[in-house]
Amino acid sequence: QVQLVESGGGSVQPGGSLRLSCAASGSFLSINFMGWYRQAPGNQRELVATITRGATTNYADSVKGRFTISRDNAKNTVYLQMDSLRAEDTAVYYCYANVRMWLLNDDDYWGQGTQVTVSS
Repeated sequence: QVQLVESGGGSVQPGGSLRLSCAASGSFLSINFMGWYRQAPGNQRELVATITRGATTNYADSVKGRFTISRDNAKNTVYLQMDSLRAEDTAVYYCYANVRMWLLNDDDYWGQGTQVTVSS
């Protein structure tokens, strides 16, 4: 089994910054993709950003230029630096990992979610 533990959510004023972290633990061979998704009340879960093991990144258009995803492969940790936050960024943010297991199958895992609230 793999556990994803998120931290770093909270409340911030518009224009402010937050940094989310997500650490993976458990027994597995390696981590392929890692990323962040978010879900606002009444909305479907949507992609925010993803990063491959080789650090190739992908961003939703709504966060390009404001958010930066990075990862530390040695620590099995992914980060999301969120700058110039807007009210519409308010959501529960979920960490995601696509993990290569010991039998060489790839499984998907999700964190428990962390609340980000942007409000004046």
